[in-house]
Amino acid sequence: MDSDGVKAQRISSKRLIGKVAVITGGARGIGAATAKLFAENGAHVIIADILDELGAKLADFIGGRYVHCDVSKEYDVEQAIQCALNWKGRIDIMFNNAGIAGLGGSIMNHKMDEMRALVDINLYGIVHGIKHAARAMIKGKIGGAIICSSSSAAIMGGLASHAYTLSKEAILGLARSTACELGVHGIRVNCISPHGVPSEMLMSGYRKFLGNADLKPEDVGKIVGGKREPY
Repeated sequence: MDSDGVKAQRISSKRLIGKVAVITGGARGIGAATAKLFAENGAHVIIADILDELGAKLADFIGGRYVHCDVSKEYDVEQAIQCALNWKGRIDIMFNNAGIAGLGGSIMNHKMDEMRALVDINLYGIVHGIKHAARAMIKGKIGGAIICSSSSAAIMGGLASHAYTLSKEAILGLARSTACELGVHGIRVNCISPHGVPSEMLMSGYRKFLGNADLKPEDVGKIVGGKREPY
């Protein structure tokens, strides 16, 4: 095959050419690895995070956009999606990835304000993402894919803090429920539940419970962008 043929084959193999993706918590870890993978496959990526310096640097590196976004604030998430609409006129992929690990310890000593703060980010942040991504996708009449980050802690007890486990278990139910509602509009809602991924945020906590980690952030990024049905 000549060089032009090889180049054409390489371009055609990029599954996400022209697609627009918003990734919350996209400045580092799983989010950053996914942002790079999506961009490599031709997607236009908006990184939404509170880590402004890291997020802006990564967005510049992959040719994307960065927007400051605290997912616990519905307005911030709505504006992140609006950024995609203003930039490319559409949103095809919403990766609800932002989250925090929370504090450990006995349930008998939990401070409820700290638990609520974690749930605001880990759970309600995803509610905000699904809500506003679905609105934009339905209005655009092109369908789409919404991916939510849960955790193996939602399936197996004793792997993480009680607050973190609570939030990640709730995400599983939310994904199932919204998938049933939104499927008729051509919108797929899926959930990933990584186990032992050495992201910067979770490394110390996972080492305590699991010992050596099983996966790298790049491995989970490949799961998010894995070849199943076309986006």
